[in-house]
Amino acid sequence: MAKEEVKFMELTSIASSSEGNAIFVGTEDTKLLVDCGISAKRIEAGLKELDLTVPEFSGILITHEHTDHIKGLGVLSRRYGLPVFATGKTIDAIFEYKNLGKVDRSLFQSIEADHPFWIGDIKIEASRVWHDAADPVCYSFWSNGSKASIATDLGDYDEYLVEKIYGSDILFVEANHDVNMLQVGRYPYYLKRRILGRNGHLSNERCAQLIQDTATEGTRKVYLGHLSKENNYEKLAYETVKVSLPDKAELPLEVAKRDAVSSVTIV
Repeated sequence: MAKEEVKFMELTSIASSSEGNAIFVGTEDTKLLVDCGISAKRIEAGLKELDLTVPEFSGILITHEHTDHIKGLGVLSRRYGLPVFATGKTIDAIFEYKNLGKVDRSLFQSIEADHPFWIGDIKIEASRVWHDAADPVCYSFWSNGSKASIATDLGDYDEYLVEKIYGSDILFVEANHDVNMLQVGRYPYYLKRRILGRNGHLSNERCAQLIQDTATEGTRKVYLGHLSKENNYEKLAYETVKVSLPDKAELPLEVAKRDAVSSVTIV
């Protein structure tokens, strides 16, 4: 009897913080990179730990044009020629990035929020978020009966976003800062206002509320990502979120590592 083919979807963070972000999402047949805000060298090294190489990948998805999400994009694009998916306004903003270098614009494919598309055997939908960028989005992925969602870099959320990422088997959400640490920290006033504003970043407490609103009994893992180096730390983010979810005590939480590959979740 022929061996039954095992199908799955997996996700892990190669790096996640306010200094640089790159996330791997894939199946046996389709490998995707979400953002490349660290150097190409670090991305290649992280993928090597996962027994993957960049040429195996089917594309790069960009959430928005800030440096901590596109730092390595120019080098990766020139070196490997992978297709890059982002909204039209984000693509225009990327090409204004002074450190991008010369990149073939034909590699870039424009996508729209709320218009699902396929890359290989993965269905993808971008959803709008509130952030101070040209046209920022988050992403949800479906394959082999499973769903994963990545939602970082958003100052707040509403029922629209809850509906979009609700019921994910894997959730990757932003726990950027502790409000008290930010308020008494050394950041200038204008930057504190930006981070705390609707187009800034999610606090640990607001992150917990988002998880409360979107995680279900079927959620297998929640990653807390995009932590601020100055205004948060792993244990504080974890404990703040954990204590805020008393009715989800069994929900597996993991803080995505700042400078290393996190554990791989397979669903």
